[in-house]
Amino acid sequence: MASKRKKVRPVEEDECRASSFPDEVLERVLVFVKSHKDRSSVSLVCKDWYTAERWSRTHVFIGNCYSVSPEILIRRFPNIRSVTLKGKPRFSDFNLVPPNWGADIHSWLVVFASSYPFLEELRLKRMTITDKSLDYLARSFGNFRALSLVSCDGFSTDGIGSIATHCRNLAELDIQENGIEDLGGRWLSCFPESFTSLEILNFSNLSSDVNFHALEMLVARCKSLKVLKVNKNVTLEQLQGLLVKAPQLTELGTGSFSQELTLRQYADLENAFSNCKNLHTLSGLWEVTLHYLPALYPACANLTFLNLGYAVLQSSELAKLLSSCPNLRRLWVLDTVEDKGLEAVASSCPLLEELRVFPFDPYGQEAALGGGTGVTESGFVAVSRGCPNLRYVLYFCRQMTNVAVETVVHNCPHFTHFRLCIMNPWQPDHLTNEPMDEAFGVVVKTCTKLVRLSISGLLTDLTFEYIGKYAKNLETLSVAFAGSSDRGMQFVLEGCSKLRKLEIRDSPFGNAALLSGLERYESMRSLWMSACHVTMNGCRLLAREMPRLNVEVIKEDEDDDTQAEKVYIYRSVVGRRRDAPPFVLTL
Repeated sequence: MASKRKKVRPVEEDECRASSFPDEVLERVLVFVKSHKDRSSVSLVCKDWYTAERWSRTHVFIGNCYSVSPEILIRRFPNIRSVTLKGKPRFSDFNLVPPNWGADIHSWLVVFASSYPFLEELRLKRMTITDKSLDYLARSFGNFRALSLVSCDGFSTDGIGSIATHCRNLAELDIQENGIEDLGGRWLSCFPESFTSLEILNFSNLSSDVNFHALEMLVARCKSLKVLKVNKNVTLEQLQGLLVKAPQLTELGTGSFSQELTLRQYADLENAFSNCKNLHTLSGLWEVTLHYLPALYPACANLTFLNLGYAVLQSSELAKLLSSCPNLRRLWVLDTVEDKGLEAVASSCPLLEELRVFPFDPYGQEAALGGGTGVTESGFVAVSRGCPNLRYVLYFCRQMTNVAVETVVHNCPHFTHFRLCIMNPWQPDHLTNEPMDEAFGVVVKTCTKLVRLSISGLLTDLTFEYIGKYAKNLETLSVAFAGSSDRGMQFVLEGCSKLRKLEIRDSPFGNAALLSGLERYESMRSLWMSACHVTMNGCRLLAREMPRLNVEVIKEDEDDDTQAEKVYIYRSVVGRRRDAPPFVLTL
């Protein structure tokens, strides 16, 4: 069912009943509608469809845990089996949100335990979850199957041990990029000896040594295991043993790739990779050295996703690896590969759809290891020439030109996500010294399907004028160190009718810009502004004019009642939150 719908006149209840399917049939049909946007559209057709959608929905996505309450959720959807819930603003990833801000999951779990005892999946991002909450979760849901924690905090490996001990039907345990207290690898011993149901296990961001015997026995028992991502303390020899026991893996995250191996050990490792016929995703490769990379080559032919975000590779090492990966669709690398490495991407990966280039040293004077130059516009252009199917790019660099971006977009006009991060604030076109306005202008003019845009460099209000005029499908815009006046933000709010998330930091937008969005904010998920020119009086005025919005100001300096240093605005059907810490002022 398409998510875009023409406006139609309201359907009378009798008319709907006369033309609709029986409730039981309609509910069975709606099971096949997976998109939450499409299901929301279905619920607006008429009362019968609303009711059928209500009873047939089993998964719910909540982009902001303070936009709705768990009590409202259970009244609206009585049969939920899977919940995806996001908490803190995205800029918490950059340490812009103070500790103890909120987003604690426990109150949700208490309500779920009484109303959703059949809950099977919980996927959290930027939430706080304590060991107590994890233990409560493990004991409250008898058929719990999947736990995914991404960028969460507040817990330790003891809490993960509770999940392993009590969730006898667990199929997925995925722990990514969390602020976790690692108390050692004994949590792996908590899985019962009879436990065999695991299909996904990811503990790649844990720091301590694991209980390898327990891990090996667990992998051997779980014959349906498809995804295994271990931490960097798992050696190559240990990895080889795991691969022998789980040749059916489709996704693998390795440990350290630099152990000294004998010729026999190396041959065994290469043979183990050769037997992994179904592998399509590879990550990890910490401390990788060129000497051992060839062991991977037998498993690379079917790879569609190669995540080298932790692998410090030089261009020659990357080139040799990519020559064995002709089917890659997604590639993540560090900028240590430099432009020559990206040229290898262009020549070896013609099917590539997503490229992410991360900085090895984002706060240093140089982006690459060993005094290299990192990546520049040259590498960006090279990739665009060799990879015409590119749809998603995240590109960290220290210099760029308008002409280069224009060339990239001309070569790859179908971008849906374009995130160019020039790490030096207010950096102009390094050849002409002109602003980067025309670069982003050509992006929004050419890429008509663009839904996410991150802008950086020396930018005037002209960039925002282009965005407001041409980026009609844009849903998320991230801005840093950009703009000339309030008019820039006004252009965006006036022109981007589908905008859902607007994130702004260190930009010259003030009260006039903030208040220009009065007619837009209720249709958006959230607005974040930090280090701008917004005042407390401007925020108070917005709160008075829009009482259904939560206007929160993070006050790190309690004596300053003039400037609003950090402002977070979001729509909510439950009013102000009750767990705000003292430094969060809700207006």
